[in-house]
Amino acid sequence: MRNMLLASAIALTALSSPALARPMTEVDLATLKRVGGPTASPDGRWVVFQQTDTEKESYKRSTGLWLVDRNAKDAKPVRIADAAGKNETSPAFAPDGSLYFVSNASGKDQVWRVDLAAGAAATQVTDTQADVAGFKISPDGKRLLAWGDIPKECTDFGCDAKDKGALVGPGSGRLYKDGVGFVRHWDAWETPGTYSRPFVFNLEGGKASVARPVDAGLVGDSPSKPMGGGDELAWGADSRTVFFTLRKADRHEPTSTNLDIYSWLVDSRMMPVNLTADNLATDTLPTPSPDGKWLAYVAMARPGYEADRQVLMLRNLESGETKKLTDAWDRSVDSIAWAPDGKALYVTAQDVLDHPVFRVDAATGKVEKLKASTEAFDGTVGDVTPLPGGALLYSRNSALAPTDLYVRDAKGKVAQLTAVNAATLAEFDPVRFDRMQFAGANGDKVWGIILKPAAAAAAKLPVAFIVHGGPQGSFGNGWSTRWNPRLFAQQGYGVVSVDFHGSTGYGQAFTDSINKDWGGKPLQDLKLGLAAAGKQDPQLDIANACALGASYGGYMMNWIEGQWTDGFKCLVQHDGVFDARAMAYETEELWFDEWEHGGPYFEVPDEFEKWNPVNHVAKWKTPMLVITSEKDFRIPYTQGLAAFTALQRRNIPSQLLVFPDENHWVLKGANSVQWHQTVFNWLGGYLKK
Repeated sequence: MRNMLLASAIALTALSSPALARPMTEVDLATLKRVGGPTASPDGRWVVFQQTDTEKESYKRSTGLWLVDRNAKDAKPVRIADAAGKNETSPAFAPDGSLYFVSNASGKDQVWRVDLAAGAAATQVTDTQADVAGFKISPDGKRLLAWGDIPKECTDFGCDAKDKGALVGPGSGRLYKDGVGFVRHWDAWETPGTYSRPFVFNLEGGKASVARPVDAGLVGDSPSKPMGGGDELAWGADSRTVFFTLRKADRHEPTSTNLDIYSWLVDSRMMPVNLTADNLATDTLPTPSPDGKWLAYVAMARPGYEADRQVLMLRNLESGETKKLTDAWDRSVDSIAWAPDGKALYVTAQDVLDHPVFRVDAATGKVEKLKASTEAFDGTVGDVTPLPGGALLYSRNSALAPTDLYVRDAKGKVAQLTAVNAATLAEFDPVRFDRMQFAGANGDKVWGIILKPAAAAAAKLPVAFIVHGGPQGSFGNGWSTRWNPRLFAQQGYGVVSVDFHGSTGYGQAFTDSINKDWGGKPLQDLKLGLAAAGKQDPQLDIANACALGASYGGYMMNWIEGQWTDGFKCLVQHDGVFDARAMAYETEELWFDEWEHGGPYFEVPDEFEKWNPVNHVAKWKTPMLVITSEKDFRIPYTQGLAAFTALQRRNIPSQLLVFPDENHWVLKGANSVQWHQTVFNWLGGYLKK
């Protein structure tokens, strides 16, 4: 099945390319500009966004703010509020049109303010002991909600804590007491007693004063860690109420997905009120309506399951009555934004291979997928911000291009606001993107993607078969700064990826179907998908292929080693589970592993051992590159070491790449270049001889 819109986009790319195009490289991927955090002025005229630039020589990154005037014809973004050698991030307009942002110009991350109309220099708003991680301005502009990592005993935004938590006695050892919760999480050892905490400040004359903690009497992180952000906190329309999301930090934290939404009145002595106490699963993304009557949020139904469907909820803030607005819609809501008139909400959700925008009627729950006049509304859409007059500001990327900003007007006409990488992208050889559909395990419909050089002269192309992680995820029509299918295609490979059973965007039953079946239906889908790709595109030489994957995809490489022994010339295994028993006791977020296998290992060992790669090492024979990182606490690096040991003891050609300063992801520019060079050398040695 062909995607005609994307095919058209490829043709346009080819026409705009210079006569002497070149392949995209790993250095290009690491140094392309990165756009994020768009915000619009109250009248919708001005748009400010943050842009991260990377130096090609040192791979040093810096982030600054850029301004676009929507009223100006052919307006080009201009840099604003720039302090030499410093970073400016997280822009947000106040009701008076002034711009607030976070900067480290003072030596710490603090909130700053600039009056764009006056053309004055930026001034510092907060001066706190702790770094500010993020903030939100109240609707009346008189208060500031900010958060950062602060010891629980602090009543101000940072203090010299008397209780040092993990530091006990004269030595360097950390002591974690019974019931502490997380000992380590994602990529950091926990400091007991220190949490991500929100505080409210008064704003007077552009300065913040009188900090008051929002989380009085509660112990936990708000926003949640490690991935939570500003969408987990919100001001009410009255500028008196703060809504925030928190998961209690206690002995149950590593097995709990019970995030709750609390409300707190700024000028009262009342404790925060738990609005979602009756639901023991996740409740998050609090989003008050413009008139202050309703609170929209998302809720999961099943405790302990982090990939359950997120249903859009509405709570009447006066009566407390709650209703499920999208219960009949089999998609999971990822973000929420109210229309200015309060009659509808704009949400994003994964849908097959795309991540589009939908309009949800606030009264009926009717869901409508928004259309646009051009293809610049497919792919992966985010940062949706309603503007006056019915327009929408949003960010968008695709498998072919990184993020830029767009505006869709009320009639569906789209205008592109930024094209920050246009000149660089025009240098690259064009790449073709196609979708495929086939009958997978149990005869179910399964989708996948194919990318390849658009003008490949070779009769046959070697294949890079990329398996996504999650496992509840997707390699669809979106840009990645880590596993980037376009970059692999630019090296002369046909790239194939399959959204196997367990992937997202196809309804909750399809996502759930991987539960307790890690090596079953997904492996069948991969086998059938690779064959289907070769049938759809005969230029793909599926007999000359290597498979690659990270996280669950890395697990699948270890599983393929013992179950699909004749399928590939080589494998690349990044941060994959090698021994399910060890993983069950070594990982940090226990809820994930225990949900996936039906309980803790000591209760259901057979469920873990059924799909455990370590039990099939005797059949391993395919050459493998193993990659791991010492700060990965999700799938600890010992899993990678064990896999490499197994390969070495069986005399299977193998290599081990270890990053001492990365976590579950490889994020640093120089490390990304090294990762790709190592992987490309490995693939080339087996597929391009």
